[in-house]
Amino acid sequence: MRKPKIIAIVGSLRKDSYNRQLAMAANEMVQDSAEFELLDFADVPLMNQDIEFPAPESVKRVREKIKAADGIWFFTPEHNHFFPGVLKNLIDWLSRPVSKVEPQVLAGKPAAISGISPGMSGTVLAQDHLVTLISLLNMDVMNSPRLTIPTAGQQLNEDGKLLLTSSAPYLEKQAQAFINYIMDRN
Repeated sequence: MRKPKIIAIVGSLRKDSYNRQLAMAANEMVQDSAEFELLDFADVPLMNQDIEFPAPESVKRVREKIKAADGIWFFTPEHNHFFPGVLKNLIDWLSRPVSKVEPQVLAGKPAAISGISPGMSGTVLAQDHLVTLISLLNMDVMNSPRLTIPTAGQQLNEDGKLLLTSSAPYLEKQAQAFINYIMDRN
């Protein structure tokens, strides 16, 4: 049986963001059961219909990655009770038709959502807003389990790197649930 391909989209461009580290921890947990790739989208320009057709090369590249994926796993920070603008911009590009005959690439894709934050909300509000948007785009959202990790500082090592302690079993449970969710749809 073929391993499902999961594309991880981290809603932060910072190289050592908590959510990037969380995605890498998820990668460790699924590596025997799924292919896992972190989507690099730092070069995607701001959405602008003046440059939509033909799409910039960076947009073409991320669309191809999404089209080839069996599932999309979002790892989002929370900025002012919302998901970050860079994530919204990427989704805006992915939500547009590829061409006059090829539809957008997110429709029907299974999606999972996780997030970690230094504050008490654990990204729950950002995740709720993200679910609203990706549901509108006809993604197949796995609403349970979702993972929200508050007070990230309590799960860092002495070097400031994420060292999941109490949250590790919840990430593992979500990872297995998402793989099963994807497999049930293929």
